[in-house]
Amino acid sequence: MQIGRVAGTVVSTQKEPTLQGVKFLLVQLVDIQGQLTPGYQVAADRVGAGVDEWVLVSEGSSARKIDRGEPLPVDAAVIGIIDTVTIAGQLMYSKRAQARG
Repeated sequence: MQIGRVAGTVVSTQKEPTLQGVKFLLVQLVDIQGQLTPGYQVAADRVGAGVDEWVLVSEGSSARKIDRGEPLPVDAAVIGIIDTVTIAGQLMYSKRAQARG
């Protein structure tokens, strides 16, 4: 799993039938210092994340299993919305502080 920040949404009205109803997000990964990395990836979202939220992203075969039915043709999936990230006792990110600031 990796940590990312939702930068935006991706809308696709024509898509593979098994992806009907799946929301796509544009996610920018976060490094160990809490800095945004230069690249972006598109991730399927089944948890209802929004722009600027920090999320957990699963990739590969784990991402394809986000639906209880048949595997989905996705490479990345948002599997959680992050409340806090703490490293070595130091708070790096807090959803609550982000919402206020």
